[in-house]
Amino acid sequence: MTAQDCQKSYADKRRRPLEFNEEDSVFLKIASMKGVMRFGKKGKLSPRYIEPFKIIKRIRKVAYRLVLPLELAAVHDVFHVSMLKKYIPDPSHVIEHEPIQVHEDMTYEEQPVQILAREEKRLRNRSIPLVKILWRNQKVKEATWEREDEMRMKYPQLF
Repeated sequence: MTAQDCQKSYADKRRRPLEFNEEDSVFLKIASMKGVMRFGKKGKLSPRYIEPFKIIKRIRKVAYRLVLPLELAAVHDVFHVSMLKKYIPDPSHVIEHEPIQVHEDMTYEEQPVQILAREEKRLRNRSIPLVKILWRNQKVKEATWEREDEMRMKYPQLF
């Protein structure tokens, strides 16, 4: 009997009471299976939780009905509380983006915005001038180093 009490006390330390209200948003936990590709990622890199879903109704103390999108229509819409994680809305989660002109082969053309820095790469018997380029749909930390002569040929308006 004491072994059970000991196990119960260990389990209770990690247990937390979860309760949600109707109209709350929650993330849904997805089961990870070895070798299965989900959402473009495989194995350990696949997401643990997927998008925030609205709770429609509380079925019991530990069961909730969610609003699921059409692509998840084959999935039953009632989930145990252990499969849910509360979503706290944060404006920093919203990513603003500019529309990109995508070609038929699903590629797009990047345009340089400005030169951020210049540098010369020294080799044994010559030097290569480089420029750090900020691209239109990228952030400053994603700027790349390019050869100056190639950039002058492709984009003379930058210089």
